[in-house]
Amino acid sequence: MTAPSPQTPSPPSLRPRARARSRSRPAPTPRARAQRLTLALIAALAVAWLAPAAALADQDGPGTRAVKGANDTIAKLLKTKVAPDSAEEAALKARVTDSVRAFLDVDMLGKRALADHWDGLKDDQKQRFLRLLRELIEQNYVKGLRANLDYQVAYKGERKRGPHLVVSTEIKAKRRGRPHTISVEYVLFNDGGTWRAFDVTTDGIGLVENYRAQFNKLIAKDGFDGLLARMERKRAALKP
Repeated sequence: MTAPSPQTPSPPSLRPRARARSRSRPAPTPRARAQRLTLALIAALAVAWLAPAAALADQDGPGTRAVKGANDTIAKLLKTKVAPDSAEEAALKARVTDSVRAFLDVDMLGKRALADHWDGLKDDQKQRFLRLLRELIEQNYVKGLRANLDYQVAYKGERKRGPHLVVSTEIKAKRRGRPHTISVEYVLFNDGGTWRAFDVTTDGIGLVENYRAQFNKLIAKDGFDGLLARMERKRAALKP
């Protein structure tokens, strides 16, 4: 920004796992990595109208069309000017949330992130976990709607990965006034004829992988109920 920094779509108190990096390149802080993941998710849904026409015309496969379609829908909503804290802003947030939900399958993301524990959970535990995860992601995303983000997206193509499509993009942004490039890939699955995302990989770190590391660490320390309690507290803190 130098407006407020965008919020991470994950529970901010759950720290992502750091990967080994060369000594010449220090590992990013948890806040910096969270901002990267957030920027990737928002860019997938919000900035097609900011990108140059030539960049948008790079590829036109079904996965790329799905991402662009989500972009177009969200872009129209974000162009709407409303007063902060007004009824109109509340209605806009609801419409944006619905659009995010239509494109990003949070349930599939959550199941994959919790794969090490999923089969041992009761049905009510699964439903409670997925409900909390949806609310946390959506609340954090909506919280960034007022952000004045300055970046462009170039579509680099798509490829098959088993039954999935992987759409490659590059985000050019500014951080503290300096150019910054982020490589982002969106992993899509065919949901009854509609391509939807269930994972977003930013500079090699995916949301599913990131969540899995966080959830496993908390469950090992406090059990599954402890994870749910942490998510409940974070949801309460995010509510206006």
